[in-house]
Amino acid sequence: MTQRITRRSFLANAATVPAVAGVGYVSSRAAAQSKSANEKLNIMIIGCAGRGGHNMGQFKNSENIVGLCDIDEKNIARGTRSLGDQHKPTIYYDLRKAVEHKGLNAVIVSTTDHTHAPANVLAMRNGLHVYSEKPLAHTVREAHVVRQTYLERKDKIATQMGTQIHATDNYRRVVELVQHGTIGQITEAHVWCNRHSRQNPPPPIEGTKEAPSYLHWDLWVGPAPKRGYANGYHPGNLTWNRYWDIGNGILGDMGSHLIDLPYWALDLTHPTAVSSEAPKPHPVIYPSKLKVTWEHPKRGDKPHEGALKVVWYDGGSKPSNVLGVDVSKYGIGVLFVGTEGKLLADYGRRTVIKPDGSSQSGVSVPKPWIPKSRGHHAEWLHACKNDPSSTLCNFDYSGRLIEHNLLGTVAHRAGNKRLEYDAKQVKVTNDKLANIFVSKTYREGWGGIFD
Repeated sequence: MTQRITRRSFLANAATVPAVAGVGYVSSRAAAQSKSANEKLNIMIIGCAGRGGHNMGQFKNSENIVGLCDIDEKNIARGTRSLGDQHKPTIYYDLRKAVEHKGLNAVIVSTTDHTHAPANVLAMRNGLHVYSEKPLAHTVREAHVVRQTYLERKDKIATQMGTQIHATDNYRRVVELVQHGTIGQITEAHVWCNRHSRQNPPPPIEGTKEAPSYLHWDLWVGPAPKRGYANGYHPGNLTWNRYWDIGNGILGDMGSHLIDLPYWALDLTHPTAVSSEAPKPHPVIYPSKLKVTWEHPKRGDKPHEGALKVVWYDGGSKPSNVLGVDVSKYGIGVLFVGTEGKLLADYGRRTVIKPDGSSQSGVSVPKPWIPKSRGHHAEWLHACKNDPSSTLCNFDYSGRLIEHNLLGTVAHRAGNKRLEYDAKQVKVTNDKLANIFVSKTYREGWGGIFD
């Protein structure tokens, strides 16, 4: 039975205290042993800059950082300096070798999107606890494989995706309002992000320059199609993220945080259909704006279990003109539409809007039931040492979320079509060509990970 995030599981796992890059990838080690609260984990940091540096900072004072892996030697140097003398990490450039480090208990993956799934799957197959930045995977099929790999080991390893907002009180209160029936039966959820995708000409596939000596370019390209070095890909996620070979644009990035709220509150599973509206698909780059609609079937009689649609907007589009709610002050947001009103929220705000137009901010249910988080990173650490199944954004939940979200990019890349989806087969059933974008072709040395 797969783990679902329910009121019962929240209460059972309630936190009561605040928290203080070679190929040899096919080995099968014993599962990572749970540590007592007083024992330190041996952690490998895969991706040392940006989110990787932040994530490392969450654990360097309490755990053993035994290895650093990055394709950029400058990033490794900065990471080593930030660790100080208390850690003596082994250096790796190839994530496939890093996960084989002797005596390892856990990995933290903060790489480019297209190398998240290889690192996650290889680490889990080696019995390691995994914390991964979002999104967990680069394709729909990768998300499915990540989830299945976790489910085969869920009693032995702790996993967590980096959706930090999931641990905040406001998201918890919104989930309770929806599931309590405050605005009646939910029929729609609209989600938007005001970030724009830059439409600069893409760098050439075959570069004209040599890669800097400190940059292990071929490992950065990883499973993507081979290309020569070019400026414009590295560093920074807002450079590479908009290219299909490496990222999935705004939906792949920010959708992980924003769609998380309706996905959680509405207790969603897999959609049965998805459609998109956007400019003509570009073979290389994410569109200037994108609108995606996922269709979910009716599952029960609770307020959050009715047949509904989830709609995503980016590039400056918002749902206000359609639904009559002023969201001008919400650069990002989620608007739930129910039979007895609407609920507007973002990371820190929530407002209930009744059918007569009256509104009230900061509303809570009479008896809130979702406990306060011990902290997003601390949830994972606690799970590693105590209860592997206790993380709320584990790879069961987050694997389904990312599979859901990336179906939106499939609908766009397939020609802005309405696609029908069979989750059991991980397959689009009404357009065979669309399945090209459900998965992808890998370079030698990478594709076998997902066989």
